[in-house]
Amino acid sequence: MAAPKKKIAVMTSGGDSPGMNAVVRGVVRMAIHMGCDPYCVYEGYEGLVQGGHFIRKMAWNDVRGYLSEGGTLIGTARCMAFYERPGRLTAAKNLILNGIDALIICGGDGSLTGADKFRAEWPSLLEELVSTGQLEAKQTEHYRHLNIVGLVGSIDNDLSGTDATIGAYSALARICEMVDYIEATASSHSRAFVIEVMGRHCGWLALMAGVATGADFIFIPEKPREDNWKEEMCQIIQKHRDWGKRKTIVIIAEGALDRHGSKITPGMVKDLLADKQGLALDTRITTLGHVQRGGTAVAYDRMLATLQGVEAVKAVLEATPATETCFIAITENKIVRKPLMAAVKETKQVAKAIEAQDFDQAMSLRDTEFSDQYKSYMMTTTMGLDQDIHLEDSKRMRIGFINVGAPAGGMNAAIRAGVAYCRSRGHEPIAIHNGFAGFARHHGDEPLGAVRRFDWLEVDGWASKGGSEIGTNRELPEESGIELIAQLIEKYKFDALFLIGGFEAFHSVSQLRKARSRFPSLCIPMTLLPATISNNVPGTEYSLGSDTCLNELVAYCDKIKQSASATRRRVFVIETQGGRSGYVAVLGGLGVGASAVYIPEEGISLDMLNADVKHLKEVFTLDRGQSRAGRLILVNEKASRVFSARLIADIIREEAHDRFESRDSIPGHVQQGGVPSAMDRCRAVRLAIKCIQHLEGYGPGAPRTKPQQIIDDPLSASVIGIQGADVVFSPMAKLEEKETDWKNRRPTTAHWLQYKDVVDILGGRPEYPLPERSLAGLAAKDAKRGLITT
Repeated sequence: MAAPKKKIAVMTSGGDSPGMNAVVRGVVRMAIHMGCDPYCVYEGYEGLVQGGHFIRKMAWNDVRGYLSEGGTLIGTARCMAFYERPGRLTAAKNLILNGIDALIICGGDGSLTGADKFRAEWPSLLEELVSTGQLEAKQTEHYRHLNIVGLVGSIDNDLSGTDATIGAYSALARICEMVDYIEATASSHSRAFVIEVMGRHCGWLALMAGVATGADFIFIPEKPREDNWKEEMCQIIQKHRDWGKRKTIVIIAEGALDRHGSKITPGMVKDLLADKQGLALDTRITTLGHVQRGGTAVAYDRMLATLQGVEAVKAVLEATPATETCFIAITENKIVRKPLMAAVKETKQVAKAIEAQDFDQAMSLRDTEFSDQYKSYMMTTTMGLDQDIHLEDSKRMRIGFINVGAPAGGMNAAIRAGVAYCRSRGHEPIAIHNGFAGFARHHGDEPLGAVRRFDWLEVDGWASKGGSEIGTNRELPEESGIELIAQLIEKYKFDALFLIGGFEAFHSVSQLRKARSRFPSLCIPMTLLPATISNNVPGTEYSLGSDTCLNELVAYCDKIKQSASATRRRVFVIETQGGRSGYVAVLGGLGVGASAVYIPEEGISLDMLNADVKHLKEVFTLDRGQSRAGRLILVNEKASRVFSARLIADIIREEAHDRFESRDSIPGHVQQGGVPSAMDRCRAVRLAIKCIQHLEGYGPGAPRTKPQQIIDDPLSASVIGIQGADVVFSPMAKLEEKETDWKNRRPTTAHWLQYKDVVDILGGRPEYPLPERSLAGLAAKDAKRGLITT
């Protein structure tokens, strides 16, 4: 007789957050894949106590369409009964009656703390159930231990030990969207707006929204302003108005305090801004409230929730009675397991530190990115006011800003931050318009050349703008004429170059570095901030624009999938951008629940297509019109030289023999996005400032005073990147030689390739034959001549 299947239950608890449905889908399907029976507990702990129809067994198709839904489809509710032991006793009984001894909970720190307590009490609860006659001993013998795994669903991003909580970036996106709308009306009427966002003990949303939107002033609980905050705010806003700025945005977290622990309210700030004896601004208050929780999850939260749900199933199956209760975190771009109660304890220390007015301690308990972003925000918003950070004249530099390659979301935010930092330090930032092509051929145009100073009033409005306001071009320095570029760098007396762009920008830095021995004027520090939707620049796991691209692709696919589902039996084959990198296709596949993903790293073959078509036939044969049965296949634009999205769709249509439909769809340049995502904007600010700080370390006049020193310094030509949880500068020479696949224009390794298996598992894709590797060079010639056999 076969052993009974392991039964795993998943529930959502506490406040809802976008991405919870992706957790449920990931857990249900991974549990089935691992040979377990998945259950959903509806209405959180209330459902656990009520039992009955609140605890339901789930099938594969029960979670179809979950990824694109907001909130939590299995519900969440406050449950006072679970706070008391009798309530937990009833909950334990309901789990035993359903044969469940593994529970995955997605919620905030309060929900997860309750779960840990429930697990600790489990043996005594079982004893009591048997001793009171509610259950027989034999009913409990297979369920002596309860295994619990937590996932953090919280829009506040307030749990220590993880870089991001499920729903935080979706809430931030909603805030930035609302602030962008408000800015338009504020500018029209020259008004001030005080915008209150959520965050009782955590200012992450307020801080990141301030960074992403270029707000004039922010209030967060962890770092109250000095006692003279009223004077400071008025001084900063007056300065901004003096520059000609027509709008004023102040963002305040709901838990904002002064240094003495007294609450600062939006009303207090409004009265100060509207004071007729002071700024006398026409001021409005907007409280965003539950709008921040609403709507569908952004691509990042879908990816995070899915991967954490998959890992939670593995963790709960591997747990032993001695295993400490863990939660699933994302750290250093990796999904990891961490002790739950240690993280909860550290999280509560932040609230205690704020209450004790130990604000330095509160800031130290936040992660590095939080403190970096706070410094970045203060640097950009107070420029020109803090004369202490101005460098002496001999250390000030003339820095050229240039975009190279295709436009990407966040380019303008990076330039804005870089220019603001330069102004605050006394450097002179110079725009080089339209890449190296503009530099070479239009630098001296009249009345407006390609090389010119930035107008801060114009640049200040770039935080939320997509594309590239200073233009961009794919032309490389050698194509423009490396000698001419060297002459122009000398002519315009650049002390450093700040490049933003994709693989073309990477190639440009390589060419400039190699030409230094021939042209001394190129012996200046130069650094690249990767910005490309393809995320294919060596030296980094993340490029500006990739998050914006994924959001656009996911939104596009949601609409297409709706159409495919409405017609019941239709497959859409969608072509994604990305060059020879399958990053966009794989991460997009995670976000939309693709049935298959085709990428250049793997290739496409007839055998692979045959296996996928056979699977689709089986899927539609079993479909009786009861479920939303539309299907998506994502294919990277360069996955194959022959099998395009249209051809694949035609093959599927032909092989379907009119039993189901197939269409192709190409979003094209829509994927480059309009308004950059909140993540791209925030990271653009942080990374751009670090780039300028890196460049200013070399000082001015390098070609004249220390050309050989620049040549010998490997970091004088560098790429900034996010590797794990760290921001690092990588030497260009090392990346060129060891980490670049020049033929395919991508890094030699890709951290995201591991996610391809998850896409296939959750999409229900069966095993398929991998394409043969093509021969190259002499081996290919000899094989064609019959001289060798392969």
